[in-house]
Amino acid sequence: MGIPSTMRDAWVNRRNSLLIASPLEDQKILRSRQCTQEGVRAGVKAASIACVATAVPTLVAVRVLPWAKANLNYTAQALIISAASIAAYFITADKTILECARRNTHYNDKSA
Repeated sequence: MGIPSTMRDAWVNRRNSLLIASPLEDQKILRSRQCTQEGVRAGVKAASIACVATAVPTLVAVRVLPWAKANLNYTAQALIISAASIAAYFITADKTILECARRNTHYNDKSA
């Protein structure tokens, strides 16, 4: 139950193509990788802030409010905290990557 060898060989040989990328294509690839890395960094920062911002009130509420104490078990608490963190990560990473891509396209328009 793995990847068939023919498919694996096709993916490996795909990198060793006869076509050689132009320097412009290499720059585009490099910029896209940088945009992705920027998005990941910004997403992790936002997720960590969202984690703390949701964990503190959730854990305090479970200890103070009788309704929360009765109805929010450990799974519910973890779900609340992780849902906020995941949403913050993806929203921020998406916005950052799109902003970086727009910045790169505007940069190319000025130079042409």
